[in-house]
Amino acid sequence: MRIFPWLLACALPLAGCASVTPEAKVRTSLIDAGIAPPVASCMAERMVDRLSITQLRRLQSLAKLPEKDVGGMTVDQFLYQLRALQDPEIFSVVSRAGLGCAIAG
Repeated sequence: MRIFPWLLACALPLAGCASVTPEAKVRTSLIDAGIAPPVASCMAERMVDRLSITQLRRLQSLAKLPEKDVGGMTVDQFLYQLRALQDPEIFSVVSRAGLGCAIAG
């Protein structure tokens, strides 16, 4: 299962054009990472509704870890890095969105 690393690697680049909503940016990034469009839409909707812009930016910072290939992380490694943010809400929202949307398809 490598959904979580893909989510993190490309899901949250929020800097950019002000006319594009955070949800659209997250959805586009997930699709670019190879997640199926319906799953990407589901995850983006859940994450943007439940996390603040600040939390999304903190999550984005994990994708910039210089010593890690986020796409190559196992689920356990990813969850460890996610917990390192020390924000239980981020951990809960991202893990539930990834699992729920992957199961819902």
